[in-house]
Amino acid sequence: MSIYSALNSAMSGLSAASRSSQIVSENLANALTPGYTRRVLDLNSPGTGAPGVRVGNVQRLNDPVVISNRRVAEADFGAAKVQADFFSRMSDLVGTVDDEMSLASQLSEFESSLIEVVSRPDSQPRLNDLSVKAETLADSISRTAEGLRDLRINADSAINSQVDTVNQALKEIEKLNARIMVVEAGGMDAVSMHDQRDQLIDQVNEIIPVNVVRRDNGQVTLYSTGGVMLLDGKASELSFNPSRDIMPHMTLGNGMLSGLEVNGRVIDTGPNGPLRGGTLTAQFEIRDVTAVEAQEDLDAMARDLIERFQDPALDGTIGVTDAGIFTDGGGFFDAANTVGISNRIELNGLVSLTGSAETWRFRDGLYAAAPGDPGDSSLLQGYSDALNATRTVSSVGLGTSDLTASTLSANLLSRFAQDNETAARGSTFAATSFNELSQAELALGVDTDAELQNLMLVEKYYAANARVISVVDELMETLLRI
Repeated sequence: MSIYSALNSAMSGLSAASRSSQIVSENLANALTPGYTRRVLDLNSPGTGAPGVRVGNVQRLNDPVVISNRRVAEADFGAAKVQADFFSRMSDLVGTVDDEMSLASQLSEFESSLIEVVSRPDSQPRLNDLSVKAETLADSISRTAEGLRDLRINADSAINSQVDTVNQALKEIEKLNARIMVVEAGGMDAVSMHDQRDQLIDQVNEIIPVNVVRRDNGQVTLYSTGGVMLLDGKASELSFNPSRDIMPHMTLGNGMLSGLEVNGRVIDTGPNGPLRGGTLTAQFEIRDVTAVEAQEDLDAMARDLIERFQDPALDGTIGVTDAGIFTDGGGFFDAANTVGISNRIELNGLVSLTGSAETWRFRDGLYAAAPGDPGDSSLLQGYSDALNATRTVSSVGLGTSDLTASTLSANLLSRFAQDNETAARGSTFAATSFNELSQAELALGVDTDAELQNLMLVEKYYAANARVISVVDELMETLLRI
């Protein structure tokens, strides 16, 4: 090897060592940075017979299969968490078996107060207590229904926020695609841009699970699991119109709530639709299916309670269109207007302590002209019997069966408790899968011990090449002295 060849070889070695040390330093500095992918420098021979080393491009080390599986698990976990959060909140609203403020407990308190007043129909304090317990029961039902309405509004708001997030992320990915193509065409490294783009893809994937297709010039194409194109050169645009308020009767089916469009085309947002799997369709399912079924269950309980005491055969003073003890917003309840009755249920103002406070009407009839025999408990006993009579109740969540009022309330609590437990188990399983795959992906990341060892090797290579240059310098000086 000539002195010139040795010098060129050493100089290329120094350049490779310098660039390698820079890559190792970046790896160490970003070992804990989320979304950072470990880099390595591509080093190879410059050609047949040519001395030295050729410094290639910076390579990102990742496993596409592991990343794809992690993204699927992450989307599943996001959807499961949305469901679990909803049912946890609904279980809190309805109450549990040992909760003194649950719907079942409030109904039991009302029934106990009714039994007490039957034994002493002349007791004004007991009649007043019956009014308090009845109003507390009605307020508990309406408060639970309003809490459910808030959950639907929150779901609608979350949909709008997620649609904005996806649109913005897709636009940024579109821009990064163009920048990466320009940078790599100029022979420069765009690894940081690739990391940034992957983070944006992860952001979209949690909302809408995506499949990533690699194209030429560093480009990527994104489409959903069900085949909806989200990015192919140009980003697609998602459209959604949020609602300021959602009433119980408002649904996607009757056109009073907005659906989702992609580039102006209506997309099925159901759990088996083309966007299935992420938090977006989970929020749509909460708003349009799960919460609607929960509303129907609450309405079934409110309707049953109202109809038990709105029967003219029970209280002869009640007319055909007169409200009973429990009312529809203060008026007569029409079975044709059942949707949302749990939000509107109220205690009759005639016996409410916040209204006329004429609690003697419990004993003598709601629309009696004047107080009757204070010792007559026949109507009160009739109320107690009506509360314990079996009636046919039907809803999606509770099914169809003959139930007493207390059994119906217990079934309602049990229904949401079971759903809460099932959703919590599903969320736990999804979280475990996501964590395991995340750990597998992290295992491919930066190992600081290995990077430090690489840095020590780079230092040795640098020293060796520097020594070669030093020897060449000494040889040149010796030759010049001859």
